Amino acid sequence: MAANPRHYWTAEEFLAFEADSEFKHELIDGEVYDMSGGTGEHSQIAANIIFSLISLLETSSCRVNTSDMMLKVRDDRYLYPDVSVVCGQPEYEDDSRLALVNPTLVVEVTSPSSAEADRGSKRESYMHLPSVQAYLVIDQHRIYAELYERAAVGWRMQVFTCVDDVISIAALDIKLPLASIFRGISFYEGTT
Repeated sequence: MAANPRHYWTAEEFLAFEADSEFKHELIDGEVYDMSGGTGEHSQIAANIIFSLISLLETSSCRVNTSDMMLKVRDDRYLYPDVSVVCGQPEYEDDSRLALVNPTLVVEVTSPSSAEADRGSKRESYMHLPSVQAYLVIDQHRIYAELYERAAVGWRMQVFTCVDDVISIAALDIKLPLASIFRGISFYEGTT
């Protein structure tokens, strides 16, 4: 007996589905995946990052997006990062404005279920977007951040593990303190 063949979604099918959906989904290699909720720590860290970036970028041409902004990273891959920043005029795949195509910075806050993808397939996808100049991965369970920045050749990675560390993001010309990212998080507050 033959197995039922999988349905591989086209971008057009996915975008029509997502526009009418009550819940968020990602398209990865032609397959649709439900977006799950996050923990309190995940949500607080993402909120802290958004607040900090908005404050730091207030007088720039850069704008901060929440996890409601989908990114088109390939024809068969649409993702919702936790935070994204676009500098200059935002560009969208089409007039629906559902999918941004020119982010400058992408941020993911890891969870146990997403850590491998955030540091693997998602990282690779984001790095293939010509507009992306920096990719920041924040761990929700410990004071730990990885910053990947586009270099003259390839990418440069830095790791931050101390509450006193400050992440310099050259493409945005900002300095983001780790302490502001982890403000209000129980394991961080217990260290001060």
